[in-house]
Amino acid sequence: MDLPGYDRVSVEDWVRGNVPDLTPPFIWNRLEGGHSNLTYALTDTAGREAVIRRPPLGELLPKAHDMAREFKIISALGPTPVPVAEALGFCEDTAVTGAHFYVMSKVEGRAMYTPEDVEDWLSMPARKRMGESFIDTLAALHSVDVAEVGLDDLGRHDAYVARQLRTWYGSWNSSKDDAAFDDARIHELHDLLQARMPEQGPARVVHGDYGAHNCMVDADGNLTAVLDWEIATLGDPLADFAYALNGWGDPGDGEGSVIAGGATTAPGFEDREVLAERYAATTGADLTQLGYYRAFNYFKSACILHGVYARYQAGKKSTEGVDIPQLFDRMKRSIGFAERAAGEL
Repeated sequence: MDLPGYDRVSVEDWVRGNVPDLTPPFIWNRLEGGHSNLTYALTDTAGREAVIRRPPLGELLPKAHDMAREFKIISALGPTPVPVAEALGFCEDTAVTGAHFYVMSKVEGRAMYTPEDVEDWLSMPARKRMGESFIDTLAALHSVDVAEVGLDDLGRHDAYVARQLRTWYGSWNSSKDDAAFDDARIHELHDLLQARMPEQGPARVVHGDYGAHNCMVDADGNLTAVLDWEIATLGDPLADFAYALNGWGDPGDGEGSVIAGGATTAPGFEDREVLAERYAATTGADLTQLGYYRAFNYFKSACILHGVYARYQAGKKSTEGVDIPQLFDRMKRSIGFAERAAGEL
């Protein structure tokens, strides 16, 4: 069996000597999702299951696909109320298979990407429970004492939104020529967000891409694990919460998130207002500036999509199988959503 990125013999030898809970040889099955990282489910000789994960092949940006960082985070969060896969072993010797990799437990459940996934997996009561568990899990993450769990060096403790705003506005401006597209609303939004920026409270672990697609959910609607900690850092928890809220499409609205037709647009889920009330009640967070954080995240999404669109337009990425008009529409809708949220400040 061809296993791109993995030297099967060397990896199984390493696991044999470093992960006592598993007994190779394994049955390997490729798992989809998880960005472009090469992720496989492993089944050992006793039928025990685990997951192995390494960066994609090819040249990588200096801080991209940091397996050591991911492993550190799930190791630190393991004893907390935040559900994560159990960290079983990290290999820092790139000679084993050409890159760092780690092994973690395999968690039961499914990630929800589309309304069809929901219809296939969750009853109506389970959908309501998923919304509650989704918020309770994020609240638990934002309540973790970063020093206590050894994550106080995960990133800077200050100016999270200011740094993000500077980075993504710079991305927009540097992509204008390749995209052959600019929008005056982006510049107006940037100035407004810069002027009205709230003061950040204590830094907490922020996931950065918290959504139904990155959570494993059991058939009762309980989150069993949060996945893909690749871009997690320290920052403003309200920015992280607003990102999750933006991505939670209200049942029936279809366009309440950056990507229309998301999993939670299926009937039976709580709406964003109910989720916000639950988050505030659980964490004690003051949500009077929530409109700012929602506008900021839609602004950021628009800038990210603009950069992707620019690379396609400049021929720097293959457009095979990519719906370019849809990508452009998502970018424009993100700007519209940012403008709408900013109007509520």
